[in-house]
Amino acid sequence: MSSRPIRFFHRGAVVEVDGAAPTRTVLDWLREDARCTGTKEGCNEGDCGACTVVIGELAPAGVASDDIVGGLRLRGANACIQFLPTLDGKALFTVEDLQGAEGALHPVQQAMVACHGSQCGFCTPGFVMSLWATYQHHGARGTRPSRQQIADELSGNLCRCTGYRPILDAGERMFDLAAAPLDAAPVVAALTSLRDAAPLRSVGANGAEFIAPRTLDDFAAALLTRPDSRILAGSTDIGLWVNKMFRDLPRLVYIGAVDELKRIDERDGVLSIGAGASLEDAWRALVARWPTLAEMWLRFAGMPLRHTGTMGGNVANGSPIGDSAPVLMALDASLVLRRGEATRRVRLADFYTGYMKNLLAPSEFVQAIEVPLASRATLRAYKISKRFDCDISAVCAGLAIELDADGTVAAARLAFGGMAATVQRAARAEAALVGAAWDEAVVTAAQAALAGDFVPLTDMRASAAYRLQVAQNLLRRFWLETRTNAPLAADESSVWSAMAHVLPTPRAEATP
Repeated sequence: MSSRPIRFFHRGAVVEVDGAAPTRTVLDWLREDARCTGTKEGCNEGDCGACTVVIGELAPAGVASDDIVGGLRLRGANACIQFLPTLDGKALFTVEDLQGAEGALHPVQQAMVACHGSQCGFCTPGFVMSLWATYQHHGARGTRPSRQQIADELSGNLCRCTGYRPILDAGERMFDLAAAPLDAAPVVAALTSLRDAAPLRSVGANGAEFIAPRTLDDFAAALLTRPDSRILAGSTDIGLWVNKMFRDLPRLVYIGAVDELKRIDERDGVLSIGAGASLEDAWRALVARWPTLAEMWLRFAGMPLRHTGTMGGNVANGSPIGDSAPVLMALDASLVLRRGEATRRVRLADFYTGYMKNLLAPSEFVQAIEVPLASRATLRAYKISKRFDCDISAVCAGLAIELDADGTVAAARLAFGGMAATVQRAARAEAALVGAAWDEAVVTAAQAALAGDFVPLTDMRASAAYRLQVAQNLLRRFWLETRTNAPLAADESSVWSAMAHVLPTPRAEATP
């Protein structure tokens, strides 16, 4: 595979970039090379949203989605952790693209001015781009989002000056102003012309290599022939290795160009989520089948991170505070692992062997996540963090029980993140439940057993004692929400009072 330039659509034309380092970020290219300085660097780790841009891709054939506008899928992304070669074959939109004839403001910008949504202004371009994507999505469908929907769309943007009320006001006001729909046709035409180019292989001036195979077989073969490669998905984690740890990554093999790995489908009683499917698409598929996961979906990072990150990457990365794994373990999910042409299946509960370690062999990768659909389990998921939106968990729990007709616990899967070196199931607590009645006495015994399952750590997010108490309280909350017998005990109000400091605050209309 010979090297070729990176090609993408920007500012009305196809741009070619040759010789860029594979880990050069979109943000650095914008500010230093393209001289588009509207996009700002804030945290440089995909958290604050100041660098939010919108990336456009040709809509997948036969897919109907709320984020498709005129054949173009538009999704926000954090420019600070997106590597430039990942733009190949796509379109990049920034705040500079919003300027109208003779410098006229876009309705999103007009609304921000009218509603006093900007103070120091540093975060404003990121908010504007998130709102611009919302404006285009709803304008194309002739719909209008609720205030809470706007807040959810802004979950990846943080403001230190104005507070969020005037920005949400602007999100509502922008639909009252003169329409400014995106003319997607020239963008679609340009991206269509790029589609026939050879798969990307880009070599930087330092010899570092970026490879983007387009088929599953080619992806597997690339890893076999380059065993020292690092798999790149959404770079929501790897981007920090570069920006914060200054790590050299001499060879990246990109999973994002392999359409086969983005598929989500049902077959033989199993929901299969391809390792390249975005977090947003994967969570939507889970929530469609298990509606009790809706809040976990909304609270999993911010919207730009869910657009670019993948559930396969979240699982393969193996962080003890990754929020996908507890839920998937509670669902008794398995992983399809592939090396070359050989595949094998491993239960997710058995996948991790230590802190950031797993069963993957050299050149092996996660191909798909498989979730059985026939389970009759009752499922809940809980996330405890200091901030409601776009925050890392102190404790994350995925809890499932299956009850026999007489109320006896037939099976229990209690998985916790943030409690140990890996996400893991609570074997002792599960054993305390199975075969017993789903009542307060057995839940109390299971709470006590949790102390034998985990020796939590103390860090900046929570103390060990707090984490254990939270995990125990969440198990009791699970029972209170799912029990089938009897009215509340006389002293149960005191239980709820004791739990109040670890339960999520209800979603408020006025705050994202």
